[in-house]
Amino acid sequence: MEIYYIDRKTGEKKKEVVAGGRIINWVYNTASGKTLLETIIKRKLLTSLIGHFYNTSYSKKKIAKFIRDFNIDMSEAALELPEQYKDFNDFFTRKLKEDARPISKDKNHLVSPADGRMLAYQNIDIHQLIQVKGQFYSLEELLQDSLLAGQYQGGVCIVVRLNPSDYHRFHFPDSGIPVASKSIRGSYYSVNPLALNKIPQVYCRNYREVTIFKTDNFGEIIYTEVGASCVGSIVQTYKPGKPVAKGQEKGYFKFGGSTVILFVKQGALQIDDDILKNTKNGLETKVLMGERIGITTGAYL
Repeated sequence: MEIYYIDRKTGEKKKEVVAGGRIINWVYNTASGKTLLETIIKRKLLTSLIGHFYNTSYSKKKIAKFIRDFNIDMSEAALELPEQYKDFNDFFTRKLKEDARPISKDKNHLVSPADGRMLAYQNIDIHQLIQVKGQFYSLEELLQDSLLAGQYQGGVCIVVRLNPSDYHRFHFPDSGIPVASKSIRGSYYSVNPLALNKIPQVYCRNYREVTIFKTDNFGEIIYTEVGASCVGSIVQTYKPGKPVAKGQEKGYFKFGGSTVILFVKQGALQIDDDILKNTKNGLETKVLMGERIGITTGAYL
């Protein structure tokens, strides 16, 4: 299976370079691979061991090859040279230069919380959210909270998938006040589309963290980070209960592909047409943190 997305800057349809694509195909499409997946790969121990290795100096030699293989633009990074990083995770969670990701300042604009490939859905049915075509999950199962889930019927769901080559810090899409995040225990399946097609309710089965974000312009938003295979940690860097600015860092993922999912209440947000069109056509849209992805309806201004 090949993965294609739309580059928002150019409008071009592009083929994604999948990190570990052959291994993912083997794990999710063969009997022996599936056995290994269920007995070892999905479990926290393997992810913790991999995360530990990438925190050691021995992993540093992998940085230069990773940059070459995925054509990463290091001119955006605060530290541009591979040798400036103490280990692979230090590189993987790299910060960018202040001007690398312009933030849309218009209070009417909701901005992307991360670099990644985006799908967006309006007028959602909280009992049948789309994972991929033919695969569904419920918001109650994702949040483990039926009362909270019920508040978002008919609202908006925004999914941003970060692959390993992306910038892996995530940010606030509006100004406001976030409360403390809630951790929900789970497994560590891949969130790559190759895996999403094979494993039902991945987002509800994986480890995740949920934050209620009281925004200034879009009402309360549910901000969810979903872990995945080889994601060493989800690290929150914000201070709960303290006001944040639009584009301010919320946290970061250590090594691995991961996902951010936002839920916005009914009537608060109109997603940009190009993102909705691409989603309807089964294609993700490549977005950058800070760029506009939707506009307020005015309901919460």
